[in-house]
Amino acid sequence: MKMKNIYKSELSDTIKLAAPVSIGQLGHIAMGVVDSMMVGQVGAVPLAAASLVTGIFFLILVIGFGVAFAVTPLTAIAKGSGDNEECGTVLREGFILNFFIGIILFAVLYFAADFLRFLNQPPDVTREAAVYLRVLSFSVIPMLLFQNHRSFSEGLSFVSPPMYIAIFANFANAFFNWILIFGNLGFPALGLKGAGIATLFTRSLMMIAMLVYIHKSERFKIYLAGFFSKKTDIKLMKKILEIGLPSGFQYFFEVAAFSFAAVMIGWIGSYQLAAHQIAINLSSVTYMVILGISSAGSIRVAEAYGMKSAEKVRRAGFSALAISAGFTLITASLFFTLRGILPTFYNDNENVLALASQLLIIAGFFQIFDGAQATDLGILRGMKDTKKPLLVTVFAYWVIGIPVGYYLAFKLNYGAVGVWIGLTLGLAIVGILLTLRFHLKTNRLFLNERRTMDN
Repeated sequence: MKMKNIYKSELSDTIKLAAPVSIGQLGHIAMGVVDSMMVGQVGAVPLAAASLVTGIFFLILVIGFGVAFAVTPLTAIAKGSGDNEECGTVLREGFILNFFIGIILFAVLYFAADFLRFLNQPPDVTREAAVYLRVLSFSVIPMLLFQNHRSFSEGLSFVSPPMYIAIFANFANAFFNWILIFGNLGFPALGLKGAGIATLFTRSLMMIAMLVYIHKSERFKIYLAGFFSKKTDIKLMKKILEIGLPSGFQYFFEVAAFSFAAVMIGWIGSYQLAAHQIAINLSSVTYMVILGISSAGSIRVAEAYGMKSAEKVRRAGFSALAISAGFTLITASLFFTLRGILPTFYNDNENVLALASQLLIIAGFFQIFDGAQATDLGILRGMKDTKKPLLVTVFAYWVIGIPVGYYLAFKLNYGAVGVWIGLTLGLAIVGILLTLRFHLKTNRLFLNERRTMDN
């Protein structure tokens, strides 16, 4: 009975952490939806250009996000071990690294605009996309610095402030869009370029709000002593990079796999691609909640890891996996039962609706495995384990998932359904292998604890 209550408390604590993080993630998605809706009112060309740029922008940006995300477990581990000064040092070294990585990614994205013409897009789309990408590239540094401080706050289990900032950012972004896209309040109508400037302003405000809050709030004072130390901790910087870069490239290869899947489906036809977009969009909304669960699991595991308690690490990790499984079973059931209704909110073409309905059946299973693999990546990151998960991800998606999807789609003529089966297989392999890895690693921690006690 006592163990049951302990697990009940762990589940409750994880959900309390996950909910604000998930809402914050949904807030970021909502900004993209609002941008698309408002840009779409200008015309089809700006909307197509925005879609092209968004995919490229985030494919590069996720590498930087991986380094920023590394701040969360290292902060939580320091807190769990009772080293408050180390928390501030993690924040500072993360800030320095993310600033310089931001400069590199800014340069990559800014000059990538010159190569958009090689993507064989219509000339008018390419012209607008190049301008939009250059403007957006300036938002990389404020976005990474916001994420660095957000990761620090979440590592200390203060998850509500980033959520409130994300909610505020949606209103600010919509207001700036209204002014700059359409030319209100005496400003010129800048169209898609205006949307880029609005995003830059919004992300800069988010960064300023997050920095001011952390450095002025009383609750963070006991953790910030290390931030003001004059000595650079090279060893800690290496640790952040050792955790962060594999995480960043793991996201890169995952996003690239899903982007290439869309390209393959585009080879088949426009109806198939439209149906894919509906299914992947619905899946991406639920994925934001899964990311919140993954982040909460990472925080709980990292704090327990800092306490050097194998039992607490294991309990925190499997509690996060249980919450993820419960949530994805619910969303899978909704996809199964509402597969004939949900696509109608996106399109009215009978061919598109029929195929999207089929894809949502696969998306139901896809959800369950996606929840497991995303949560596994979070809880393993809480144990500073990111290199092997990167290799598992590359193998599952690019050696198994994409080739199987291609074979089913083009050799067996399963079309988009075949590509989705391949993706689901890749997710299943990642989920199963990483869950097994967490189980084995925590078992090893138990053995090490017993040996220490015996000695």
